[in-house]
Amino acid sequence: MSVRLAVMQPLRRVGAAFIAAVGRLDKSLSPSDTLNRLKQHKWTFSDSIYIFHIALATFWIAIIQVPSFPLKLLIPILYAIALLIPFTSQFFVPAGPIFLYLLSFFSSKFIPMEYRPTPSVVLLPTLESVLYGANVSDILTRFTHPILDILAWVPYGVGHYIIPFIVAAFLWLFRPKEALHYWASAFGYMNLTGVLIQLVFPCAAPWYELIYGLTPADYTIRGSPGGLARIDRLFHSSGYTTAFSNSPLVFGAFPSLHAASATMEALFMSHFFPHTTKWVFGYAAVLYWATMYLTHHYLVDVVGGSCLAVAFFYLLMPEELKGAAATAPPGGLNTASYRSKYEVYDLEEPRGRGRGSRGNGAIMRDAEAYDLEELSDRESDEEMDITFRSPVVPDQPSSAAPLIKSNGRASPVKKSHRHTASIASLIRSEERGEEGWSPIGGSFAFPPTPTRAQAEEGKGPRAS
Repeated sequence: MSVRLAVMQPLRRVGAAFIAAVGRLDKSLSPSDTLNRLKQHKWTFSDSIYIFHIALATFWIAIIQVPSFPLKLLIPILYAIALLIPFTSQFFVPAGPIFLYLLSFFSSKFIPMEYRPTPSVVLLPTLESVLYGANVSDILTRFTHPILDILAWVPYGVGHYIIPFIVAAFLWLFRPKEALHYWASAFGYMNLTGVLIQLVFPCAAPWYELIYGLTPADYTIRGSPGGLARIDRLFHSSGYTTAFSNSPLVFGAFPSLHAASATMEALFMSHFFPHTTKWVFGYAAVLYWATMYLTHHYLVDVVGGSCLAVAFFYLLMPEELKGAAATAPPGGLNTASYRSKYEVYDLEEPRGRGRGSRGNGAIMRDAEAYDLEELSDRESDEEMDITFRSPVVPDQPSSAAPLIKSNGRASPVKKSHRHTASIASLIRSEERGEEGWSPIGGSFAFPPTPTRAQAEEGKGPRAS
């Protein structure tokens, strides 16, 4: 049963966070809302980056040949529509750098050959030997084994394409929206910069040296899957061979965007979810090895990609996401300070029907931690001290006292906490007993009956 609880509790937490995240979305479909926001927006110098976006996107759309004109005009038209609709713009505006990176990567093959620099074949292996004393990537490829192939394939051929979405999902569910925007910006600009470097400074990968030696390269040479060809043979497929043979950027060894992406993912997860640090950096280390083992990158490529990720991670980090603010849940709430009514008063929380179940109440309390809504008792805790939330109105000791104003008219019912009120009454029960009413007994406490001597002398209190 403990295993079942260990599985169900995280799932409930994710479900509650998902409900809260959906509740935070802008569900408007009216373009007029977006236009009104543009009118009210205060433009700053940082907004000039969108001029660069438009200029670069215009260049790529102008040179692409597939799809041909006028079908390629659908790309900017559909993107503009997505920006005008509030529901879609909240995703497409922050993801602009990522879309620009993808457009640059897939359109780069249409650059005329006469405008492309000559690919370098000798520079990277020479740098690796000079800087590290040996061709490290060549050493790592001398021994291969199917188990090592699988171990390298999982992060390089699968994780590289899936984990960015997982990181984005975790940030969307459990962190403020600024964290997700930061991820899209840093990840997108890092990859865009890497592609531009690869276009200006094309270099051959280790697989080229293994196939063609150090002979000069040109753009008529098609890409190679390298060590991933063994994965195709293992699974009796040709997916990686087909994909890499038709790669739009064949000579893009430096910097390694696989290593850059893994480093960026590890930095984000360790910053916003510190308890995952050792796991995410362990994953990054395995991917570093995989890039060289599969003959796709030299060690200098891995180092260059990692440095690129570190630079963009720290250069683009907003001030509001530094320090303890990085682990704050959406809406700025602090789950560490959130306590249920049972924790506040040190009471045992009642269990739901069935063994190990928590019921809908627990699920909703999880959702409250992610800014879905706040309970009225938390609001009342902030408004006044506990000792002033008693259901007792002076001189009116009846069960309807909380609903009676001093002028005798019924007051509107306000959401309160009956447990809180009862505990407050118990705390002050002794002093109220002296006044003639006890919340414990639920009735008046009569004073002691006077003795006969006191009655004769007329000095003692008279019993009613």
